[in-house]
Amino acid sequence: MSSVTAVSDDKFESEVMESDLPVLLDFWAEWCGPCKMLSPILDEVAQNYDGRLKVVKINIDENPETPQKFAVRGIPTLMLFKGGNLEATKVGAMSKSQLVAFIDSNI
Repeated sequence: MSSVTAVSDDKFESEVMESDLPVLLDFWAEWCGPCKMLSPILDEVAQNYDGRLKVVKINIDENPETPQKFAVRGIPTLMLFKGGNLEATKVGAMSKSQLVAFIDSNI
């Protein structure tokens, strides 16, 4: 049973860029209401796509380097990486069906 993994600036390279699986990265913060609404959806997606997709999240307040590197301006921001390359970005909260459509169209 897979779940959402928290990553830090230090672990970003190994967890995201060097991952064998495609990675859905969630940029979030504790104070962000839409981020909290998205969290249970990400948990479900992590379980449904277990073995096909890795779901990780990074707290932008505790890890300022990675959001700056990818010019994250608003949260939640979801980025999909494949083979170390950024394939797609989606900003803002979304429903499970919207998230699944975003993932399926990019992996």
